[in-house]
Amino acid sequence: MSTERYTQVMTELCQVVGLPDVDHVLDTRSIEVEGFDVRLDYFDRDLDAMYANFHYGTVTAGRTLVVFRLMLEANLLVYAQDQAQLGLDTDTGGIVLVLRLPFGDELDGELLAELLAHYAEHGRYWRSNIIASSDEMFEGIVSGEYF
Repeated sequence: MSTERYTQVMTELCQVVGLPDVDHVLDTRSIEVEGFDVRLDYFDRDLDAMYANFHYGTVTAGRTLVVFRLMLEANLLVYAQDQAQLGLDTDTGGIVLVLRLPFGDELDGELLAELLAHYAEHGRYWRSNIIASSDEMFEGIVSGEYF
């Protein structure tokens, strides 16, 4: 069931966003969304959903522990309601947002495109305010002063 449903949703996504080579997207199971690499996949152990893995960027050396704390807070306060989780790719040191997208009737190419655009906005926030911020700005973020 999930192979056919995955193929259907991915084909619709390509039509919505204007990607002409559906076969390439199905083969690589990845696309680029507003500058972010996104892996779109499904797994035999969870046939009721597909997954989107956003790669937000690499954590700057020396900030890993504090970024972990911010990621934990985001997981508890923001992403828990969305079946999403922020994590760290141990091979690359990059921040990854993992979304679980149930294969319900409402999941189609248009909804998936909207969700990907929404989470790309989250990625821009993480890049500009957490990953690539100056030391002074980073200290303000960690202290809770979000100005």
